[in-house]
Amino acid sequence: MSGDEATVTAADIARMAGVGRAAVSNWRRRHEDFPAPVGGTATSPAFSLRAVEAWLLEQGKVEELPLKERAWQQIRTAAADLRLGEVVAEAAELLHGRDRPHVVPAAAWELIRQYARERGTAEATHFLLDRYADVHSRRLSETPAEVAEFMVRLAGPAVRSVLDPACGLGALLAAAARTAGVERALGQEHDASLARLARSRLALTGVEGRVEAGDSLRRDAWPGLTVDAVVCHPPFNERNWGYDELTGDLRWEYGLPPKTESELAWVQHALAHLGPGGFAVLLMPAIAANRRSGRRIRSNLLRRGVLRAVIGLPPKMASGTGLPVHVWVLRKPAGESRAPSRVLMAEADPATFDAVAEQWRAFLADSEAGLDRPGRSRTVPVIELMDEDVDITPARHLGPGEQITTADYLSCREDLLRRLGRFPALVPEAAPGAGRELPMVSLSELERTGALTIRQAGRYEIDHSGDLVLTDRHVFDGEPVRTRTGPEGRIRLEPGDVVAATRGASPATVVVEEPGLLLGPRLTLLRPDPDRLDPFFVAGFVRTLSPVTALGTQSGSTRFDPRRARVPRIHLADQARYGAAFRKIFVFEAELREFVSGAGLTAEAIARGLATGVLDPLP
Repeated sequence: MSGDEATVTAADIARMAGVGRAAVSNWRRRHEDFPAPVGGTATSPAFSLRAVEAWLLEQGKVEELPLKERAWQQIRTAAADLRLGEVVAEAAELLHGRDRPHVVPAAAWELIRQYARERGTAEATHFLLDRYADVHSRRLSETPAEVAEFMVRLAGPAVRSVLDPACGLGALLAAAARTAGVERALGQEHDASLARLARSRLALTGVEGRVEAGDSLRRDAWPGLTVDAVVCHPPFNERNWGYDELTGDLRWEYGLPPKTESELAWVQHALAHLGPGGFAVLLMPAIAANRRSGRRIRSNLLRRGVLRAVIGLPPKMASGTGLPVHVWVLRKPAGESRAPSRVLMAEADPATFDAVAEQWRAFLADSEAGLDRPGRSRTVPVIELMDEDVDITPARHLGPGEQITTADYLSCREDLLRRLGRFPALVPEAAPGAGRELPMVSLSELERTGALTIRQAGRYEIDHSGDLVLTDRHVFDGEPVRTRTGPEGRIRLEPGDVVAATRGASPATVVVEEPGLLLGPRLTLLRPDPDRLDPFFVAGFVRTLSPVTALGTQSGSTRFDPRRARVPRIHLADQARYGAAFRKIFVFEAELREFVSGAGLTAEAIARGLATGVLDPLP
């Protein structure tokens, strides 16, 4: 199919123009010359890509058409959804040295190759992987990057070889391969196209690796292989996993998995591939911790000292389900004289992953040490779990949080009142305006004249080592900068830089005031020339822009389009006045966040104190 025959949907057009779907609907209603549909359905029409490109350029909706969007539309047109994986997989393989295209259209390959020359092979590969995952988000169960990194850390520091028997697009394998010391990463995936895409992702890490296609439970691609660690996010609630064919399988050392408990088959498959002392880390549905049908296997895993930790994660931490999930950490016995007598139970979220990982390492060093954190983590005696239910749900065993004392309550209350007393001086002030319109200039024009440098960080992997990374959680929520990654290929920030992020339809900005940070994934750097632009002036005006002019959609989420943003064209001295005012606003907002957090702690302290009898209601 030629490039001229390529078609696009309304969602595709929105991506190309950097606007929302509603804007495309408005264009169709208001502009008689908007291209007519050439296919599709009444509710999901398809338009000629060539005609849409010409219209967008003629109307000035875009200054230039995004290269990667043009390439993606060519790929989508070349393949029905059922063949999309094959086309995308070949495109990724071409980036990594495959000789010539067979199913990828020549026009699409030329665009992808050009994009890779401009942005690098890694970014082009990640674009293909991410866009494929977006299209198939309902049937793919991708492990979020931060969860993948957490799971890999739990597998331990002495890992040389790793296996993921249900690797999907390879997120866990890639996270493991980036860990210091890992020399070999192996995977298997039922879907052949996904296996090919996972190979391409693994190739970016530089670690020796192989990914085979096939059903791991029925046709194991690695019979007899043992590795140091298995990391896996197995499919949940599979009914047709091979129960009838695999009844007498030697892998079921801890019991035949019930037909309705496919996850326990994956647990034992992982254990079968571990060498003595090796660790398996699996993402499991929370229900697997207490289903009656699986209690015999859970009991055997506990009794023999195999299940070492269960860590609860919040809902929606795994794609494809809004239900809570757990991380199970298991260890293959290594001939110890007696089985471990305790299991680590914890609740974690991205903000506490570092602390829980440290606690896990301390638990391995000495499981009898005082590691309990009321309401958050506890080392539970195995005997306590061996009741009729064998329920290993962490929340059931953590007990209430730390007990409040009168001193705690008084401290929280005094701190809150002190913060409250500071607010009158922090509330920003401004004089009544004259209602005049300021002359405006686009950031693209400021960039062209050298007053501003604009750079954007694509999606990249975090490895929790190296330098500190400024992320969207810091830009939006003021969280401390804790995330780390290696500096190679990253953008290093300087004091006075403006960093922009979006969440939903809301932009946020922050002015960097400490040196040495790296620009985090999906963030935008605006670096003003201090002799021509005040950074707080830029940050203040950029964050107040209309979503229609400053925001677009990318991969189903909102994305900042910096070159469309505009700021007033005024002298530096006037900019400084605006900048000082915006800076006060930023300080006020930071104080508000701290106040809200303190208010929540105070309310919790009072409620807990009343409930436990430490405090009494006033008469």
